[in-house]
Amino acid sequence: MKNNKILWVDDEIELLRSHIFFLTEKGYEVETVTNGDDAISEVKEKNFDLIFLDEMMAGKGGLETLAEIKEINPNIPVIMVTKNEEESLMHDAIGSKITDYLIKPVHPSQVLMVCKKVLEAKKISSEYVAKDYLVDFNEISREIMYGPDFDEWIEIYLKLVNWDMELDIHPELGLRQTLIDQWRECNQEFSKYVEKNYLKWINSEKSIDNPTLTTSVVNDYVVPLIKDEKNVVFFFVLDCLRIDQWLMMEKHLIDLFNIEKSYYYSILPTATPYARNSLFAGLYPSEIEKYYPILWQGKDDDERSQNKYEKELLQLLLDRRRLKLKNELKYIKIIDPEVGRNFEQNILSYQNSQLTAVVVNFLDMIAHGRSDSELLKEIAPDEPAYRSLTNSWFTHSSLLATFRQIAKIKNAKVIITTDHGSIRTLRGAKVLGDKEASTNLRFKFGRNLKVDDKHAIYITNPAEYKLPKRGVTINYIIAKEDYYFVYPTDYHKYLSYYKDTFQHGGISMEEMILPVIKMENKV
Repeated sequence: MKNNKILWVDDEIELLRSHIFFLTEKGYEVETVTNGDDAISEVKEKNFDLIFLDEMMAGKGGLETLAEIKEINPNIPVIMVTKNEEESLMHDAIGSKITDYLIKPVHPSQVLMVCKKVLEAKKISSEYVAKDYLVDFNEISREIMYGPDFDEWIEIYLKLVNWDMELDIHPELGLRQTLIDQWRECNQEFSKYVEKNYLKWINSEKSIDNPTLTTSVVNDYVVPLIKDEKNVVFFFVLDCLRIDQWLMMEKHLIDLFNIEKSYYYSILPTATPYARNSLFAGLYPSEIEKYYPILWQGKDDDERSQNKYEKELLQLLLDRRRLKLKNELKYIKIIDPEVGRNFEQNILSYQNSQLTAVVVNFLDMIAHGRSDSELLKEIAPDEPAYRSLTNSWFTHSSLLATFRQIAKIKNAKVIITTDHGSIRTLRGAKVLGDKEASTNLRFKFGRNLKVDDKHAIYITNPAEYKLPKRGVTINYIIAKEDYYFVYPTDYHKYLSYYKDTFQHGGISMEEMILPVIKMENKV
């Protein structure tokens, strides 16, 4: 491994020989020059890993030299060394993109520390990351062995998400496959856990022994805010939002809002027509169908026909709670960039509305679009790239601009959540059924459906799962882990086509464990 190469620029370089000798002993290769012009010549001819640059030199000063160095190589780290502690100088230096600065007289240990921070931080960090991951790996394995409860499953999922994102930064550790294997094991056990407990959750009264489910989100998080008429409440539902995607987005909002995170479990199937209607209605699908049959129409695999009445369902929930808003409930569905821009530009007109509900479909469109687009598959071939794509969209989106505007509104309160997440499907499960069965890849309903019970939950009595009956002989199947359903006809063609796509509707941590974000502006 080659030594890191340092250039030290100072017109009194002889006074620094002890520092240079100290760095050489520590394994660094140090070259010296006594003026800005020589420094610029050296940078043009050689590659340096780090530059120490004196701020006050005869002739060309430090800031002027810095500007020319950055023109030659904008990425080279530069440490400004100065006797001047004036704040304005520090602003100028930082504005010129120095990496750090030291105040003279400098001690050798300070110089070594800044070298390690700039040149070896990633290597040192990697060593600790590898040790910490091993500790968490063993801890997660122990927790699974003893059978986690719903809160502990959330903690396990959050650990896996955080490690997934940490390993994005440290690919050199070669731990990605180990994490993937553990994640698959966790989803296998999580699917067993859900299969064993789901009926108890949905058929018993809400209690501390059961997780918060889709049907309780509005009641638990939105209703308390609208009870205070001073609040201007925005309720955002970002379709198909996973926790890792939220963490990418959160980084852009922490300077604008105080942020609190909670988590809930989606109902099954984790698909928009079921989960989002239940989210707005505060009722299970069978209850919506029973009490409001006119609002439960259309095909289950066609969101446009099945999710037409979200505003009405939310209003009915408020009516059941005897909550009367001081003005009309506002509802916006953002299905394309133009609608998003119009909402952003008119956001201040909503500052007198007590409750504004906003559905944003873009993340779901990315997930579905990636399944059908070779270009999107190439842009986002894996989980890290998928997160990066989310970050790129949000950074330049009207949604971020909208949040910036909301941050200026007095008494603004924001709740952000989702109806379901998505999972990268990697294993096919052969399914049999009649021609009328629904087309979804992670859940199906129809007659005579057959699938290996290792790959899916088989539901013969939909009412028991609070799902619409749809006929005496109709049953449901819901995929577990990362399986997706493929019919025997052209099996290998569709097995290949849908492998490694992001889907939803089934049972996995990614689809079921979902964030609820509360944000209050810092104004």
